[in-house]
Amino acid sequence: MTQLKVDISKLKSFTGDSAWAAMQVEINNCHRMLTSQTGKGNDFLGWVDLPVQLEPALLARIQADADHIREMAELFVVIGIGGSYLGSKAVIEALANPFDALTGGSGNPSIVFAGENLSEDYHAQLLDLLDHKEYAVAVISKSGTTTEPAIAFRLIRKHIEAKYGKEEARKRIFAITDSSRGALKKLADAEGYSSYVIPDDIGGRYSVLTPVGLLPIAVAGFDIRKLVEGAVQMREVALKSSDFEQNPCAHYAAARNILLRSGKFVEILVAFEPGLLYVIEWWKQLYGESEGKENKGIFPAGVTFTSDLHSMGQYIQEGMRMLFETVISVGEPAFQLVVPDDPENLDGLNFLSGMRLSEVNRQAELGTMLAHVDGGVPNIRVSIPTINEYYLGQLIYFFEFSCALSGYALGVNPFDQPGVEAYKKNMFALLGKPGFEKETAELRKKLL
Repeated sequence: MTQLKVDISKLKSFTGDSAWAAMQVEINNCHRMLTSQTGKGNDFLGWVDLPVQLEPALLARIQADADHIREMAELFVVIGIGGSYLGSKAVIEALANPFDALTGGSGNPSIVFAGENLSEDYHAQLLDLLDHKEYAVAVISKSGTTTEPAIAFRLIRKHIEAKYGKEEARKRIFAITDSSRGALKKLADAEGYSSYVIPDDIGGRYSVLTPVGLLPIAVAGFDIRKLVEGAVQMREVALKSSDFEQNPCAHYAAARNILLRSGKFVEILVAFEPGLLYVIEWWKQLYGESEGKENKGIFPAGVTFTSDLHSMGQYIQEGMRMLFETVISVGEPAFQLVVPDDPENLDGLNFLSGMRLSEVNRQAELGTMLAHVDGGVPNIRVSIPTINEYYLGQLIYFFEFSCALSGYALGVNPFDQPGVEAYKKNMFALLGKPGFEKETAELRKKLL
């Protein structure tokens, strides 16, 4: 049985029993569509069984490549955008010592990212860094033509070939791409890059448990088998039943949709551990791209407490009442640290002397939850025992399965993202891409 739990006890004053009974019927149907593969987007459900279909040979190959990369590189550059970088970054940031880059403490390469933005300064500064570091590269794209990572790969490919020579550069470039088609696949085959496949039936935001996420995570020195084991355990729970008492994914999906129908259309994902910041960022993409279409969907936002209690906390407590919170609650930290006693007690905090910092943080979490509920902000609590590979694997699969159920409850296809193309068309037209001449003229008129 999974140790991830969903607590909706702080929703009782915001929802009625009849809403839950009706939603159980809806979620039963959504669960049936998902497991029978009869719902919208059913050609992108490869992620559902992915944890149990990952071949031991593939995991062994990823681990072997990661070990080789660690031997030859101080930096591992991951080129990708959206789900092609957020999943791995979420896991790595959650598990890593935040000060390793300053101390060299882990002994593993630092993972740096490129192609997730179009900043000239960022990429120029990255190339300058690569002048002075031994490095290898993973380039992640199904097509190889997505603008941001394609530009970054052009820059870094030129750099790595100039630095090491073409023959050595080929050994330092790893392509994660389509199995049979696309510009990157063609280039990888021509150059002989070591390549991994992004399955056709798995979209980017559901790809963290494919080589897209597993290779960078392994290079960073973390246990990808434990990550997969956690996902396997959560999958078993998610598929077994749609009953709220047995399936935390169903419970969470139901709670979100009940709250949306009561007028709460912004969800804030909260963490009291700063290492979970990029879990929040990954979650924002997962839910934003999956649900935000057809003028529907809950707007996903995120904060880290207690720091953001001194910025966004005021609005959450007393601003417009369209919000609800989901808190990722962590049971036990990896380290122990107690508040020291101070004989002078000038700050008045000796009543905390000898108390673990995690206990202070826990009471801040509970106190914040009560304050926000009293202020009209419903609260969902998703708890895991600690932050490690196994429970992060559970958390990833939990959010993925919940997202699919929630999207079906909204009546949308949770696995496409047609709106993402709008900015690309305008950007291409303004850049003068061949074939966009008509749009170029129209957009320039609008800008004037």
